[in-house]
Amino acid sequence: MAEAQNTQLIKDAYAAFQRGDIAAILNSCDENVEWQGVIGTEGVLPQSGLRRGHAQVAEFFKQVAETTDFVSFEPKEFVAQGDKVVALGSYSAKMKPSGQSYTSDWVMLFTVRNGKVAAFREFSDSAQLVRAYKGEAATVY
Repeated sequence: MAEAQNTQLIKDAYAAFQRGDIAAILNSCDENVEWQGVIGTEGVLPQSGLRRGHAQVAEFFKQVAETTDFVSFEPKEFVAQGDKVVALGSYSAKMKPSGQSYTSDWVMLFTVRNGKVAAFREFSDSAQLVRAYKGEAATVY
């Protein structure tokens, strides 16, 4: 039963993201959440790197909004085991600083403890995101 509840927590967080409700996402997170978005883009994308706590996660979402204009953001599959929920999906977006577009599949890994997100890790085509951010031609699938 916990796996179904954990998966619903993550589905609800994605729904909140898609409607721009960052407060609801923060509400779903533990106060000491560890959040690592866009692994492999450290030193280039402002929203990359490890963050801890609600204030730093809120800053992550602010930076995403400042740099990325999503055309599509689609969670497609969820796999849960124990305290882990893996979401598989894809997104297409334009990097605001460069105007360059990109499309990538992604895997996002959540650790859920006591009904809250305790950790988050995002894995995507980081090379393509870096190229798009820098204004270089991105690969289109």
